[in-house]
Amino acid sequence: MGTSIRVLIIDDSALVRGVMRELLDSEPGIEVVGVANDPFAAVERMRSVTPDVLVLDVEMPKMDGITFLKKLMRQHPIPTVVCSTLVGAGTETAMLALEAGAVELILKPAVGTKQFLEESRIRLCDAVKAAGLVKVKWPGTERRLKVEPKRSADAVVPAPTKAMVRTTQRIVAIGASTGGTEALRVLLSDLPIDCPGVVIVQHMPEGFTATFSRRLNETVAIDVKEAEDGDPVLPGRALIARGDHHLLLERSGARYFVQLNRGPLVSRHRPSVDVLFRSAASSAGKNAIGVILTGMGDDGAQGMFEMHQAGAHTIAQDQDSCVVYGMPAEAVKRGGVAQVAALQSIPEAILCSARA
Repeated sequence: MGTSIRVLIIDDSALVRGVMRELLDSEPGIEVVGVANDPFAAVERMRSVTPDVLVLDVEMPKMDGITFLKKLMRQHPIPTVVCSTLVGAGTETAMLALEAGAVELILKPAVGTKQFLEESRIRLCDAVKAAGLVKVKWPGTERRLKVEPKRSADAVVPAPTKAMVRTTQRIVAIGASTGGTEALRVLLSDLPIDCPGVVIVQHMPEGFTATFSRRLNETVAIDVKEAEDGDPVLPGRALIARGDHHLLLERSGARYFVQLNRGPLVSRHRPSVDVLFRSAASSAGKNAIGVILTGMGDDGAQGMFEMHQAGAHTIAQDQDSCVVYGMPAEAVKRGGVAQVAALQSIPEAILCSARA
């Protein structure tokens, strides 16, 4: 079982724990190493075994799942699938779970849970396997599972040709994953209303990005909206990729706009940061500023390298301020990062680059 994904199930329902254990243990490549009825019991279990993935409920005694997930991601990040009756698309709890660092959300019904889990066996197993593929920084080491070959941005957008000449209009392309919802709130809060236009890919399921955009729009000075096909990229506005759609930056004359694309998964994601960054390298070149924030895996690392090669200024969030130092670490490793900065310093770094 050395190559199996080790799973710890945390749910206050004995029925759910039993059904999940049976379903996951029957799937090749997955091994349930323990169950717990609340976060405190889970911590005790993790003293003797370190799981690769957690399956976590929200409503539990002693401590709710969201609070536990926040504490976990700050101290000892583990890829987590939240399975709860409270995480429907666009709900407050779903947003809080994603902001806390959940990799995947599975909505279970208030009644008929056993039948639902049995019928949703493939989805549950796929969610656990997907979570098991991510790379998480652990204290003193980096643990990785062997993964299958994955598509590059070639599947959606051609490789950039040559960098464009510098113009007065700048754009900012930002990519983020786990922990990114809170990081984006911090970053966008410090951008003034005359900042360059911003395009964002945050790994998030379909149905959540509209709510996320509205929440941000209510708390920051600049205008934030879920991107629609053909939206112009304007100063003082941030466009967030729609869930399950790639976001591409395009240019017509002096005007930048975005296109949505339902192409194949790239770096196992749709939307993919690699796709956005490559399109920014092609369409904006030296006029772009690329920012890669906290997140698991390596999506965006190759695209940031291409932006760097095209003359864009590239910035990676530093390790200390990341929830998970995966995507920025990979971007640094590939040589595509010109500047590493703490999250709180990135807005000023963007503005300094835009004024240069």
